[in-house]
Amino acid sequence: MNNTVSSLIAIHDAKTFAIGAPDREWMTYGGLRDLSANVKKSLHGFGVGRGDRVAIVLPNGPEMATAFVTIAQTATTAPLNPAYRQEEYEFYLEDLKAKVIVVADDYEGPAVLAAEKFGVAVLRLSFNNSDPAGCFTLSAGGKIGDCDNAIPTEDDVALILHTSGTTSRPKIVPLLHSNLFASANNVRTSLELTKDDRCLNVMPMFHIHGLIAAVSGSLAAGGQILCTPGFNALRFFAQLDEARPTWYTAVPTMHQAILNRSSRNKDIIERVGLRFLRSSSASLPAPIMNELIDVFNAPVIEAYGMTEAAHQMCSNPLPPRAQKPGAVGVAAGPDVGTASETSDVLLMAGQTGEIVINGPNVTPGYEGNPKANEDNFFMADGKRWFRTGDQGAFDDEGYLRLTGRLKEIINRGGEKISPLEVDAVLLGHPEIAQIVCFGVLHPKLGEDIAAAVVLTEGSQLNEKDIRAFAAEHIANFKVPRSIMILEEIPKGPTGKIQRIGMAEKLGMTHE
Repeated sequence: MNNTVSSLIAIHDAKTFAIGAPDREWMTYGGLRDLSANVKKSLHGFGVGRGDRVAIVLPNGPEMATAFVTIAQTATTAPLNPAYRQEEYEFYLEDLKAKVIVVADDYEGPAVLAAEKFGVAVLRLSFNNSDPAGCFTLSAGGKIGDCDNAIPTEDDVALILHTSGTTSRPKIVPLLHSNLFASANNVRTSLELTKDDRCLNVMPMFHIHGLIAAVSGSLAAGGQILCTPGFNALRFFAQLDEARPTWYTAVPTMHQAILNRSSRNKDIIERVGLRFLRSSSASLPAPIMNELIDVFNAPVIEAYGMTEAAHQMCSNPLPPRAQKPGAVGVAAGPDVGTASETSDVLLMAGQTGEIVINGPNVTPGYEGNPKANEDNFFMADGKRWFRTGDQGAFDDEGYLRLTGRLKEIINRGGEKISPLEVDAVLLGHPEIAQIVCFGVLHPKLGEDIAAAVVLTEGSQLNEKDIRAFAAEHIANFKVPRSIMILEEIPKGPTGKIQRIGMAEKLGMTHE
């Protein structure tokens, strides 16, 4: 059998539950396979097929999960953040060369306006709450064009995501069917998932974390996913009680919000009895990990992933092996090592260097960006390695500890932000003469974005004005929270502005 998305759901019992949602009937694996066939027929009828790029802008929930799984079996999926502004949608739709965009039946927001501007056909997704969770139909204004009706193979692109790069232009990360299949099974294996496991998904499904760890990993095991409308700390414990999951996966900020409400929900925690909790996308502080273990009386499995690896690279193992606070685990699927930061040489175990990976889950390379591929991939010991941009070292038991970032990307609670992208937006303001955005430490998010600004002569702009301007053009999570207005931006010894270390220079070590 080919290592494709369709093969993840092909062998499981037709009557077994697959996709659920609060107050909805469950969709079975048989129902999911039937839906996949119907979506294929609809897409081909519209003129969308193998190799065509389908942008998906849907709220979190079961229909987002099934839209990804079913459309990927016919065409190439490209989920986009529903919080983007029109300018951002315009960039992504044009950059992706999207043929169509899928939106909710009643949606008339900025994604549609962007699609209309670039002549991208709009497919409407509709569903009925009385149907099983994840059931939907697609409609279009008419036939869009011709398409390739062949079934995608493991070497075809199933998913495209953008990742923030060291230039202001986000990089396109194509992930093959074989990449997703490998990563889903890596998650299944490391967590020892079975058909008896049920995941409560609170992660957004336009990110690799939710798409692979929660959805695809569960499907690979023949397990179940209860899809919430998104994370809401006030509703989490009620959802937990209703779903009765065996596990959930989240980012550290979500875990912290859950802990804040745990004391009044001890009965639910005891009643549900989670098998484990999982954390990924940003470093989990050791005190938070220990508190989660105490509160839930269950192991906390911290994992390490990134988009280019189709998510998982390392994972703390389940008991009886140790879960080490402050470590992101052992290699969990791909080969993981350290390399010299300045030459294409692998280092000995225990030596600190740049984290590098190799394996069937790793993207074949950035699309249309030979410079990025040259900078990030290299050959050593007969294998092609990818440079993660993270620094770390393995201990004598093979557990990886991260020691820093080598690149300027800001990791705000799992959201990756290119500071150059924010620079470019704010320089569009006529009263901003110079700007440099950079990361500052944050007690809950890990990092947040800050900005040092030099105004034009006579300008009366203040922090509030600058943030308001930014919010008109970029998603809220990219808007600088701390802004310092200066006469001059400090420079390094060579006369260049250095983002890394800027927070320390300006005394902005934390919010």
